[in-house]
Amino acid sequence: MPDLVAPIAERLFNFDADGEPLLLGGRDRETGRITFPAPADEERFEIVPLPRTGRLWSWTVQRFRPKSPPYAGPEAFEPYAVGYVQLGDTIIVEARLTGIAFDALRIDLPMRLVTENFALATGEQRTTYAFTRESDR
Repeated sequence: MPDLVAPIAERLFNFDADGEPLLLGGRDRETGRITFPAPADEERFEIVPLPRTGRLWSWTVQRFRPKSPPYAGPEAFEPYAVGYVQLGDTIIVEARLTGIAFDALRIDLPMRLVTENFALATGEQRTTYAFTRESDR
């Protein structure tokens, strides 16, 4: 498992035996429907790992600094991409897209789950999940 700081929230992701990240979904015990993030109701929802690879379903680029609050990032704002990644036939997940030039983004681009660290407004470090191009290893 990589050296990581505390996750941004509990029950979002974990790591397999090889240290690779896994998103944690919830499977409704009655309907079989998968949700993300996994709901806290463990009687109704079983925690299941989601596929770590998928395809870019849609995206956008945040090109301006959002209003504060709620934005608490640095004054020197840098644009970033956010997308929806379809994980097999299971679910579509929203996440930050990292390590990809904006002009290289396209529908159906193969994606792979990664983690990245960032600083809260307090300076405290956290870890979150993101997706990058599958071929970038």
